Amino acid sequence: MDRTIIAEKLVKTYDKGFRAVNDVSFQVESGEIFGFLGPNGAGKSTTVAMLTTLALPTEGRALVGGYNVLSQAGQVRRIAGVALQEIGIDPLMKSLELLTLQARLFGMKPREAKARAAELLEVVKLSEFTDRPVGKYSGGMRRRLDLALALVHEPAILFLDEPTTGLDPASRRDIWAEVRRLNRESGMTIFLTTQYLEEADELADRIAIINRGEIAVEGKPAALKAALGASPST
Repeated sequence: MDRTIIAEKLVKTYDKGFRAVNDVSFQVESGEIFGFLGPNGAGKSTTVAMLTTLALPTEGRALVGGYNVLSQAGQVRRIAGVALQEIGIDPLMKSLELLTLQARLFGMKPREAKARAAELLEVVKLSEFTDRPVGKYSGGMRRRLDLALALVHEPAILFLDEPTTGLDPASRRDIWAEVRRLNRESGMTIFLTTQYLEEADELADRIAIINRGEIAVEGKPAALKAALGASPST
């Protein structure tokens, strides 16, 4: 299966000609963890939105798993999972209900959907909290549930948009461990956006730094840290 991501001269223009993403190109290899690093407003989330068919590129071309995000959006959605910074979840619902519903939306039969939901709750260490409405989950629990929702249909490619922003150190390490496990055990390609060099260094095989909608530099974490004069992560 093709698990690559290819962006070629992507542009996203909003009202009054503002370019949130400007001529962005990169390639993510199958089975790679790719870190997309930059400050708030740099264009990270807009790029993810285009790659996951949630926003239309103004110009350029993107292929996810070999599928064109414009002309083959349905195929992209079937092979890609996405955990965004903010998603609308009914706070009164419970995790098992949400995951079962998500599985049903992907065409699973009721029994299969419930079994998949229970399996994922074990994976993300939430199986003890199925009686608690998700509105009462902590930030770390909510992030793990977001991850489970993105994994329901066993995607070949996973997009994580700032998955640890606002989390305490222990919760961040839990997310990091799960990202590594998914990549190692399933060969999943993971596209990770982050504001933190430490996080990109910890997880990514390669990093691209985006600023003001443009790629500033791309390479392996060690080389980029040396170029930026950053000290090793601890």
